[in-house]
Amino acid sequence: MNISRQVVLAVTGASGACYAQRFLERTAALDGVAVHLLMTDTAREVWRHELGDGPVEGRFTLLDNRRFDSPFCSGSAAADVMVVLPCSMGTLARIATGTADDAVARIADVQLKERRPLILVPRETPLNLIHLRNMTTLAQAGAVIAPAAPGFYTRPDSLDTLVDTFVARILQLAGIAPLEDSYRWNR
Repeated sequence: MNISRQVVLAVTGASGACYAQRFLERTAALDGVAVHLLMTDTAREVWRHELGDGPVEGRFTLLDNRRFDSPFCSGSAAADVMVVLPCSMGTLARIATGTADDAVARIADVQLKERRPLILVPRETPLNLIHLRNMTTLAQAGAVIAPAAPGFYTRPDSLDTLVDTFVARILQLAGIAPLEDSYRWNR
């Protein structure tokens, strides 16, 4: 397989492991996409709580979040795109303040400094002023803030359809896959 896109998927401790799982499933079916998975310790706990066992082995490389010599931790080896899905407010704050205390925050920092795509998917409500200011800081630095807010205009008939619709939009934002017609407004 000829790899044309190096994608980092970071999963943090916010609720919404179903989005990350579907992202892994969808990208496994795409040619030319190499996914590198990072999970925080809290993400592993939330995943077990929401979905059971952790991600099944698939077409992705698992990176160690404690290692700063992981691929993509340097600007000379930046990823094509990084998606933090879901993104906890703690992780969002660390990225916004440049506190690169793990590989997730370091790679996000690299994406910003190298002007590479960084998509953050917070799943939190309500938002306080600190959350909003951190999101503003990151948007001004070049990150895309895409809250986990699926649309209902496709008239979804299940939770799976809602997850599919939202993940399809994230794949489009990341430049990994075009948005299928069935997920478009007024199709």
